[in-house]
Amino acid sequence: MLLLVLLWLPAFFTFLIFLHGSRGEIPAKPSPSVTILPPVKPDNGPQAFPDAEKANLPVFTMDYPRIQIPFEITLWMLLASFAKIGFHVYHKITIWVPETCLLISIGLIVGGIMHSVHEEPPAVLTSSVFFLYMLPPIVLDAGYFMPTRAFFENIGTVLWFAVVGTLWNSIGIGMSLFAICQIEAFGVQDINLQENLLFASIISAVDPVAVLSVFEDVSVNEALYIVVFGECLFNDAVTVVLYNMFTFVAEMPVVEPVDVFLGVARFFVVGLGGMGFGILFGFAASFTTRFTSRVREIEPLFIFMYSYLAYLVAELFAISSIMAIVTCALTMKYYVEENVSQRSCTTIRHVVKMLGSISETLIFFFLGVVTVTTEHEWNWAYILFTLFFAFVWRGLGVLVLTQIINPFRTIPFNMKDQFGLAYGGLRGAISFALAFTLPENIGRKQLFVTATIVIILFTVFLQGISIRPLIEFINVRRTNRNLDTINVEIHCRLMEHTIAGIEDLCGQWSRHYWKDKFMIFNNRFLRRILIRDSRAESSIVALYKKLELQNAMEILDTVAGDISAAPSIVSLYEEKKNSPTPTISTTKPKKKFLASDLRNMHNILSKNMYKIRQRVRIIHLPTTREILIRRHSTIRRSLRPGSFQTSVSRKLHPISRSPSWFQ
Repeated sequence: MLLLVLLWLPAFFTFLIFLHGSRGEIPAKPSPSVTILPPVKPDNGPQAFPDAEKANLPVFTMDYPRIQIPFEITLWMLLASFAKIGFHVYHKITIWVPETCLLISIGLIVGGIMHSVHEEPPAVLTSSVFFLYMLPPIVLDAGYFMPTRAFFENIGTVLWFAVVGTLWNSIGIGMSLFAICQIEAFGVQDINLQENLLFASIISAVDPVAVLSVFEDVSVNEALYIVVFGECLFNDAVTVVLYNMFTFVAEMPVVEPVDVFLGVARFFVVGLGGMGFGILFGFAASFTTRFTSRVREIEPLFIFMYSYLAYLVAELFAISSIMAIVTCALTMKYYVEENVSQRSCTTIRHVVKMLGSISETLIFFFLGVVTVTTEHEWNWAYILFTLFFAFVWRGLGVLVLTQIINPFRTIPFNMKDQFGLAYGGLRGAISFALAFTLPENIGRKQLFVTATIVIILFTVFLQGISIRPLIEFINVRRTNRNLDTINVEIHCRLMEHTIAGIEDLCGQWSRHYWKDKFMIFNNRFLRRILIRDSRAESSIVALYKKLELQNAMEILDTVAGDISAAPSIVSLYEEKKNSPTPTISTTKPKKKFLASDLRNMHNILSKNMYKIRQRVRIIHLPTTREILIRRHSTIRRSLRPGSFQTSVSRKLHPISRSPSWFQ
């Protein structure tokens, strides 16, 4: 059989060569009346039918255009990562100089080298690349690691500064720059109101990454930290909405009053629609992870896919994608972490932080490169007035909005806190990316890009470097935000329940009242649907587990850092083996708890404190109407003449009968 195969192989290859030579075509049979002469090849000179050159098998080939884009992106990421490693080798430099300043400086150096050798930067930062690939990790990182309790305690102040403050800055800066454009000496009369408002919305995006790191190191008070954090996050959402709306308006030749009303309506529809999509996809992710107990390796995948789907679907319907991914992250963090394993939770946290850090690093690095290698349009008047109006409207906005919101706050912001809010308004990655991806039909795009780069460099370098000594000099209120103990948690829970009970008695519906209602609805319905183990877990038990996990991780880090300091298993076994056998009198018998005892202990820890108020509700408490009637009658009695003597007589002759509502 093998001999037949060997004999047929040459014939088979000959047939293949024949097919290749004839290109699979059967030559036509000549007619008998036509005589075909063979082509005559001249001895010298060019030939009409030259012989095909024989192609040899290449030993080494290179196809750089095929891998150019991913190769250059990988090299940029690697270079930026090496720069970050270099910054933290000598960690004292990052204490006084923010990391964003160092990244921009490295980008400026690389850009100068590229400009000296006449090399253009790779055109990788397009509008689609930024909005679809680089912005989602940054926003997911900020939303997933936001302090949940502090955020919801200050949600009104955060939204006040993020929404109203952004509108204040955008409209104020835009109108002021439009007034400057009317002066003929400055040479910017061709910039209309729509384009000024578009540019103002771009430079209103606050990105205080350096300020937050300083606030965390200095340990400023929690209210100031979370307001700056939340304003940065939701300010980006409002900015992108205004950017898209003003981009559309800038292309309109005439803006009518009905367009203004439609723009305001669209602003609220876009924001609320993004929030709805985020909550929907967050619930979907939580429900999916309920069934992943046997496939732990794909649990982190659902978190990233559902977050990205929320962002893409919001982009599909032209609503706020940033609001969608932020609310999705907040929803998932509450429910998903109770379904997934601890390894999956650690993986999610590390990957989210890594992706967000890489995106921000690339944008700041690319900012430094573009500053040197791109042609700029310089206008002293427009750029200097942009800097001036940005500072003025930021300071006035913080001052005015704080005076309005302070009467509604339990702890108002003082002048030092207001200075921290105003001085912490740095511009960063979002502003640069939005300016760099402006449409080409904007006439003064190069001027807008130049002005944006100038204000970013000015705020990041000047304010970012000087914020630490100024905060320490004025002595802003500080707090220990990292104090997580069982004692603190118990007292916080006790105060929350006490305040909620007082609000019920007074008939006021504040955040503690609504939080109490949400917890009842959450434990009865949402947890049973979205969480595998739907038993209500107290925050005290959750904090105890968190502290135990941190303690275990610290022990593992200590062992990994100095393996000689940790006792080995053999030494522990030998120590136990050589130890004297304890007698009955010196040892106590180890008590074994039954399953019923463990369940009772868990119920005491997780449910008892919360159900105190529910038991008290069995007593007939006065309604809101009864409270108001009693309050008005008390005021009327106090305003009558001789009310003081009446009250004194009541104290001297107390009524033995108790109020009717306690009977």
